[in-house]
Amino acid sequence: MSSTASSVPLRTGLSIAGLIVVLDQASKMVALDRLFETGNVVQVTSFLNLVAVWNRGVSFGMFASEAEIMPWILAGMALAVSLVLAIWLARSETKALMYGLGLIIGGAVGNVVDRVRFGAVIDFVDAHIAGYHWPAFNLADSAITIGVILLLLDGFVGNRSEPD
Repeated sequence: MSSTASSVPLRTGLSIAGLIVVLDQASKMVALDRLFETGNVVQVTSFLNLVAVWNRGVSFGMFASEAEIMPWILAGMALAVSLVLAIWLARSETKALMYGLGLIIGGAVGNVVDRVRFGAVIDFVDAHIAGYHWPAFNLADSAITIGVILLLLDGFVGNRSEPD
């Protein structure tokens, strides 16, 4: 692949990542203004609420800690992973891989912004059924999840060339 052709996936994926960061931060600012200041819980549907949650860990609150250094450690790890994913993105050859990596990078960076600004990630979507609640999440988390699904789909059903 030529250097011009290889820059297309990188530009496209990073554009997707940038869009996710902007949308994620905008949604979190609305949540901060409408939910965190008042402590409101807004019932959207019978299975979806908007709530105010500070997540000091990573997925499902793992590695949560009140230690002042922890947000910086988690942010550093997320940025390191994002850099590796950006290298992979520059070499991607399928749209699913390009879009998936862009979504994951954007979601990771969106949550890094929170860690740097607030020392925790703003989560505000509460999905539940029959009294069981999924851990609260945000747009960045959703982008990461969709990105991982695209990576898995690409890995399982992506373009397969026949062996020579």
